Amino acid sequence: MDILSIAIIFFLVLETLNITILYFYPNSRMGNGVGVFKAYDESKSHPEVHALVNYLVNWVAGTKLIFVALLIVILVTGDITTKLLVVAALIFSILSFYWRLFPAIREMDQQGWINPRGYSRTLGIMIACFVGGFALALVVHLLLNAGV
Repeated sequence: MDILSIAIIFFLVLETLNITILYFYPNSRMGNGVGVFKAYDESKSHPEVHALVNYLVNWVAGTKLIFVALLIVILVTGDITTKLLVVAALIFSILSFYWRLFPAIREMDQQGWINPRGYSRTLGIMIACFVGGFALALVVHLLLNAGV
């Protein structure tokens, strides 16, 4: 099995766990659970707001499920060039976290709207590790296949 497939499989496993948390345990503080946001519990006292929050949580889970399904198809049917481009696309798309989501969660963290405090930093480091892992897989693949 090549390094790109291993990186994709690792990501698939983590995302599948995140999807499970979002669909079945949204209150969780693990994975992509929204239990870290104080507003999630507060939204329960406003049925209309809570319904919207639940809809959006399930929408995110559904979107992640689409990515997981597409990655599985790519793993099964894609050639090495496709996998190389997929890893590059994953790096780019995951980096988009720092454009809109990280500033938002950092602001919420600074306002004390997230529990535990400092969660935004932890999440930022975790996302950087994903990007770094994919970049490393890409570099290793290119180095090992430079003369091919």
